[in-house]
Amino acid sequence: MDIGAMLLTILGLVFFETITSLDNAVINAEVLSKMSQKARRWFLLWGILIAVFVIRGLLPAAIVWAANPHFTIEDVFMATLSSDPQVAEAMEQSGPVLLIAGGVFLIFLFFHWLFLEPKQFGLPTEKFFKDQGVWFFAVVSILLAYITWNAINLDPLLAFGAVVGSTAFFIVHGFKQNAELQEAKLVEGSSNLSDLSKLMYLEVIDATFSIDGVVGAFAFTFAVPLILIGNGIGAFVVRELTIRNIENVKKYVFLKNGAMYSIFFLGVIMVLDAFGAHIPSWLSPIITFGVVGFFFWKSVCRINGKKEVQAA
Repeated sequence: MDIGAMLLTILGLVFFETITSLDNAVINAEVLSKMSQKARRWFLLWGILIAVFVIRGLLPAAIVWAANPHFTIEDVFMATLSSDPQVAEAMEQSGPVLLIAGGVFLIFLFFHWLFLEPKQFGLPTEKFFKDQGVWFFAVVSILLAYITWNAINLDPLLAFGAVVGSTAFFIVHGFKQNAELQEAKLVEGSSNLSDLSKLMYLEVIDATFSIDGVVGAFAFTFAVPLILIGNGIGAFVVRELTIRNIENVKKYVFLKNGAMYSIFFLGVIMVLDAFGAHIPSWLSPIITFGVVGFFFWKSVCRINGKKEVQAA
């Protein structure tokens, strides 16, 4: 990978991590507003170190290692940057399994948002799908069966990867539901926890909600150092927004829509790549910029429209 491709990949990762973490940033800001200045400073300094090195560094490394258990941790960090043909061959063999697992995870995540989660309707079709929420489980089950059937004809391990992606989605979704309940208690102030306990909860909640960004990062690259840099910078940007400018960010109501549609496209890219389609490395960053940019423009139009109504 040349320098230009690396920079584009890192920019895409930064952008993707920032957009997918905005919802969590809003909740964090509301919780931190009820805490002391000392606790806020701790969250900005030590919290970012945990978020970057533990979550955005070790988690993708652990995922790659799980697919290549014969690697050491050092091998995992350097594998995709290595010129060793044996390492390249090992990564090539494990890549499709990781891709199809991550792709299924992201596609399920998108359909859950589309069918079941409350949202600002950015496109006319979104209200229709929200009204058909009961069909979510049928749609993802049929989709999983279709992907698995096609994968098993190529490689049983590939089919197993699709099932792992589905399993991971429902496990993570369960943890997310619990995290959302804890968030609600923290925001409402109904919890009697100390500031230190609240900070620990925020870190656990951040870890739960960061999984989407970590899995999506594999649509950009398997290079763990690049994921660490891109997602780490994105996590830092989100922390800065949490402390300083979250009220302005909340005005752009369709950014979540852009994040979820980019998740869907990245999931599709990962599944297609797993089946052997040639996907250029620049496609994932460009799609992310384009999709989120479109919904950012829609948000700006809405803000300007409200200003015109108020002026009238």
